Amino acid sequence: MKKTVLTAGCLATVLASGAPARASELWEPHLRGINEGLASAVLPPKGFYFLDYNYFWSVAATNDVGQRTGIKLHTYVNVPALIWAPGIKIFGADYAFSIAQPFDNLSAWNVPSGNGEHWGAFNTQIGVGTLAWTLPHGLHIATGLTIAADDATSTAANPPKGGGLGSGNSFWDIQPRLALTWFENGWNISADIYYDHSLEDHKLHYQNADEISVDYTVTKTIGKWTLGLGAGQQNQLGEDTIKGVRQGGTMAKNFSIGPILGINFKYFGIMAIFNKEIVTNNDVGGDSLNIRFFVPL
Repeated sequence: MKKTVLTAGCLATVLASGAPARASELWEPHLRGINEGLASAVLPPKGFYFLDYNYFWSVAATNDVGQRTGIKLHTYVNVPALIWAPGIKIFGADYAFSIAQPFDNLSAWNVPSGNGEHWGAFNTQIGVGTLAWTLPHGLHIATGLTIAADDATSTAANPPKGGGLGSGNSFWDIQPRLALTWFENGWNISADIYYDHSLEDHKLHYQNADEISVDYTVTKTIGKWTLGLGAGQQNQLGEDTIKGVRQGGTMAKNFSIGPILGINFKYFGIMAIFNKEIVTNNDVGGDSLNIRFFVPL
């Protein structure tokens, strides 16, 4: 059973790692598509698990009708994450805890706040807990909560000394999560849904509007190989505000889609996810490559 679970890449991490967005708020709370390829509502057997995400992204900013603004960013995000499944049940559901500390390298051009390249730590992601229920006929449902701490090494309110954009946000994020999976006969059809509420940046008096992000997965596992299609979307539910005043051109929308390829070895697995930008409004957009390594400890 354990080998089957690991082969399919079934690990419901509770990650919400950021992605560079509009220059005013700087970072989105959820790195779009980061959980594509996972059976999002299925938890692994009892034990500790390590994941390492390597996210490469070359993007350009757009306005509210999808036109490029001239701002360009090259981004590499590394997300090491530790998952603990203690093998206990709560309300009949399997339980898991996670913690992740993303790091990012960001090169920026034509940015009003200053160009430059900068390494730094993003906000620590604390997966307070995931509860996953197994239902009949291969169906699974999970819910969880992620809290992003206000501990980034540099931010829009506290920019890096050498110039360039900060590595994270100067506020806390709260993200409840709902995941749905049909997992049977090697098939994995999943939707991983995040609702984000950001607390106010008290230094800049900036308030991000709430957002919904969804990572989609359709894959088939045959032997050691997993093949399929993934997609990611984000929809902001309103405009950001400064001191209660709405800021035009801040209501973001994006959608991307692309292939998934994974292979499982005896002691670890690798999965690559390529996403092609389809729609980007009031955000940064571009093609991305996410290479994820998975190791049971």
